[in-house]
Formats: sequence, C-alpha cells, structure tokens
Amino acid sequence: MVSLLAAEATSSGSRSLTITLFLIFVAITLGITVWASRQTKTATDFYAGGRQFSGFQNGMAIGGDYMSAASFLGIAGLIALYGYDGFLYSIGFLVAWLVALLLVAEFLRNSGRYTMADVLAFRMRQRPVRTAASVSTIVVSIFYLIAQMVGAGALVSLLLGLKPGTEFLGMDADTAKVATIILVGALMIIYVTVGGMKGTTYVQIVKAFMLMGGAFIMVLLVLAHYKFNLSALLGDAATRSGKGSAFLEPGLRYGVETAGDAAKTFYSKMDLLSLGLALVLGTAGLPHILTRFYTVPTSRIARKSVLWAIGIIGTFYLFTLALGFGAAALVGGDNITAQDKAGNTAAPQLAQQLGIDYLGGETGGSIMLAVIAAVAFATILAVVAGLTLASSSSLAHDFYANVIKRGNASERDEVRVARISALIIGAVAIALSIFAQSLNVAFLVALAFAVAASANLPAILYSLFWRRFNTSGALWSIYGGLASAVILVFFSPVVSGSATAMFPDQDWHWFPLSNPGIISIPLGFLFGWIGTVISKETDVEKYAELEVRSVTGHGAH
Repeated sequence: MVSLLAAEATSSGSRSLTITLFLIFVAITLGITVWASRQTKTATDFYAGGRQFSGFQNGMAIGGDYMSAASFLGIAGLIALYGYDGFLYSIGFLVAWLVALLLVAEFLRNSGRYTMADVLAFRMRQRPVRTAASVSTIVVSIFYLIAQMVGAGALVSLLLGLKPGTEFLGMDADTAKVATIILVGALMIIYVTVGGMKGTTYVQIVKAFMLMGGAFIMVLLVLAHYKFNLSALLGDAATRSGKGSAFLEPGLRYGVETAGDAAKTFYSKMDLLSLGLALVLGTAGLPHILTRFYTVPTSRIARKSVLWAIGIIGTFYLFTLALGFGAAALVGGDNITAQDKAGNTAAPQLAQQLGIDYLGGETGGSIMLAVIAAVAFATILAVVAGLTLASSSSLAHDFYANVIKRGNASERDEVRVARISALIIGAVAIALSIFAQSLNVAFLVALAFAVAASANLPAILYSLFWRRFNTSGALWSIYGGLASAVILVFFSPVVSGSATAMFPDQDWHWFPLSNPGIISIPLGFLFGWIGTVISKETDVEKYAELEVRSVTGHGAH
C-alpha cells in the first residue's frame, strides 16, 4: 500500500468539505453560546455555570477541557515519531488525575467560590495573594493557549494542502497559518465573552462526544486493518518509522545514551524525570481545570465528576496508542515530518490514509480527513475557550473586584471586566503563538504543566494542609515557583539554541533541560517554606475554619 502525502491528496473538493464541516460546528457552538448567554444573569452563572451541572456533565466537560490539541494532535504525533517515548506523555497526563482527585478536587470545591485564589486568600491578606494568583493563572493559561493555537495552524495547513510554495486565497502557507491562529483566537473570545461558563461547558461536552467518537472510529479501522493483531501493527510501525526496533524501546527522545558524553546522557535522563514530574503534578495546579470543580452543587458531585473524567480520559489515552502507532505504520515517519516537522498532523494524516483504504481513493481520504479535522478544530476551540475563561475570571474576580475595588465591585462590573480581560488575553496568546509554530503542541503543554506545578500546586497544598502557612509564604511560593519556571524555560533549548526552538537562529540558552520541572517544582515548595518561616504572621482560627470547610463543605457557596 502506498501512503500519499496529505498535501498531495487534498483536492479543492476536500477543502470545501472541510471548510463546510468546520463552519457547521462553529455555527452549532455559536448557537449554544448565544443560548447560554440568555441564561447567564449573575456572576455565579458567568464563572461557575450556576453550579447546576451533574457529575456526568461536568466529567465530560473536564474531559473536553483536558483532551486538548496536545492530546489528540501532539501525543499521537510524538508516538508516531518516537514510539515508546511518545507514550510517556499519555501515561503522565493520565496518572496526574489521581493527584487531582486525592489531593485537590473535593477540598477545593468545598473551600472556594469561583477561582483558585479563593482558597489561597481565605486565611491570608486578600490583595497581595489574589494579585499573585491572578498573575500565575494568566501565565499558565497563556502557555497552554499557545499550544492550542499552534495546533490550529498546523491543522489548517494540512487541511488546505498547504506546504512551502503553495497558496490559498492569495495567501502563502505561513500567512494562512497566521490567519488561522487569529481566527481561532477571535472565536474563543466570542465563546467566553458571550456564553461564560455555561456556554463554554456545553461546547466542551459536545466536543468530548465528537472527539471520543472520532478517535474510536479511527482506532477500530486501524485495528481492523491488521485483523486486531497488535504484533503486526507494532512491527509495521517500527519498520515504517525508519527507526527499526529502537522505535519500540525507551531512549529515542528521552534518556538517550550518548557514547563518550556522560554529561549529555545525564541531562537527557534528567529531562525525562523532569517531564514526568511536571505532567503528574501539573494537573492539580491548572487554573482552567480547578475552576471546573466549582460548577457542581456539592463536593460529592465534584468527586463523581472527576471519576467520570478519569474514565473518559483514560479510554482516550489508550486510543492515542493505536493512533500514534497506526500513523507510523500506515502513513510513515517521513511523510509525517514532511507535512509537519513536530508531528502535529500525524492523526489527521492517518485519518486521510484510512479514508483512502476504506472509502476508496482520494475522495474517501478527503471525507475522512475533513471529519477528523473538524473534530480537531472542535477540540482546539473548546479548550481555548476554557483557558480564556479561567484567566479572564481570575483577572476580574481576583484582581479587579478584590484588589482594585477591595471587594466593592458590583457583579455587573465584575462580569464586564471579565469580558474585556478575555479580549486582552486572547490578543496576547495570538501574538505569542505566531512565534511558536515550530514546537510540538504536547511539548508546549508540558511546559504549562511545569509552570502550574511550580507556582500553583505548592501554594494550594500548603494552604489546605499546613497550619503555619501565611501570606508571605503564599507570595514567595507563587512568585518564586513562577519566576524559576519561566526563567529556566526562557534560557532553555526550547526558546533558543536548537533547530526546533522558537528562535532557531539565536542562541542564549544555558539551562540544558527542555522541561524545568525537576528544578522549579522543588523551588516552588522551598520558596513557600522560606517565605512562611521568615514571617511571624499566622492565623490558627482561620486555618481551623478552612480545615473544617474543606473537609465537610460547611459554609461553601
């Protein structure tokens, strides 16, 4: 069987089909958003969807929030290019949910109202802690947003058959990618400013059904192609990847043994450990996931929604195995990297090849590609809406209402500021995404996880479980963890000094690891401890109140 390059197999007919399906999805979700806007009358409606969602609905929405472009496009691409090492991302993302379930979900739901800072500031001085939490939320969200936008750009170039030297509507390939990033940014701003949490949640539920259905069909077709013989699938994947048996073993991307260079070998192994730490601990500090726990009426339903989410997400990450190895086997490593060096288009290219095999010829490939691409777009739009909502809510509720207005802002003013914030954050994310197009989206999300685990997680755990913790500790923890993660990323091979860096022609890196987690996460906890012990401030009564509230839910809104 001859695998065709996606760009070659995309005809004007498939372009029209793809664009039509995408516009249908956008029309449906905009309809949901307008409907939700009519139900959004109070700040609770805008921030927490009126706390009316069931455990299953919220579990689907959490899955929709979590199964991002990184999961569908990025992880499938990493598995297709690096085999075993790519699957480490799937394992890390899934195991992370156990940390969120055991340490955070119920306590957070019982203790807060709308944002992560509600818990952090409960027994601290409100203004400095809320300011710090707001800054951290925005930085983490923007890292995550960049990943989604980059995924959108890569997807569009595949859909429209764009490669260097080709044009669409008078735009060259690079310009078309930039135009897509701007379009996705504009749509996400509309979802958030018009629909709030209600609209965003329903969009995520629709998207989760679409993604699970699309992935399931592809997995079934891949397995049917090999008569459900996994050995044959893995053997073909290893052969067509160009890496041979090494494709099925650790060490292609992480933990690489470099003969005669002990330092390089050590750094590669540390990078693997750093990535694992960031993935496993990051989920419990992600602001857009944490806000989901406030959209249900009770802590019991919060627990149930996390259990639903684990089931949905766990199933999906098993699917990524078949998608990644299927892409390596049926599309081939060379064809994947010819379309996108970072591998972000492996899953859509696999869909196209399956369409050619099962539906017959170029038209079949075009139909399958169009359907899966529409699903991927749904994925991107739903996730960017959730991220933008989390960061704009933090700016409005934490910074504007509680820092600038000292708790005296009206609900109407607060929601208005949240909508303006969504516009500003969207613009910043669009601008940064244009420079990050050479990076793998799963890799970009891992950086967001590292920042979340370094800045937010130490402060959350200390607040919930350490009686002595105080305002100084919270500020040291958030700012210290955030600064160490961002500075290390800036001076790492991710930004400069490597072929796939944001600025490949520049080199100012001195930090040897691609993921800062192994350094920045312990630093976040250390800074929190230092900040606490150098301050005499403590409020035992407030801690006792928070402890009772977080465990029992007594007094929760």
